[in-house]
Amino acid sequence: MPITMFYAGILGALFLVLSIRVIRGRATTRTYTGDGGNARMLRLIRGHANFAEYVPLTLVLMAVAEVHGTRAWLLHALGAGLVVARLLHGYTFAFTDHFRPGRFIGTSLTLTVLAFASAICVWHGYIAL
Repeated sequence: MPITMFYAGILGALFLVLSIRVIRGRATTRTYTGDGGNARMLRLIRGHANFAEYVPLTLVLMAVAEVHGTRAWLLHALGAGLVVARLLHGYTFAFTDHFRPGRFIGTSLTLTVLAFASAICVWHGYIAL
């Protein structure tokens, strides 16, 4: 699964950046649990958590699709789309004080990649029945 592995590595590095932003935010605001009512801390936490909610499942779907012979160009399209989506979304949450357009585009692209990866897995499962 070298293609999925490649994108998992890139996304792992992005997750690390988001993690460090949360850690630094906690140190700066002296908020050690929760968001402490701090809007900036809430943004950092939610950007990090949103990544953790969507990326693992999407990578699992990509890995399953890769194992079952999905064409390389399609896997690269999914992986690159997910990286771009998470960069836009993560940047908006962790490095800016506004939500648009990065959040909207990042969310939309993430859901599009998730939908296509799911459809590919359903297709492969269906034809294997």
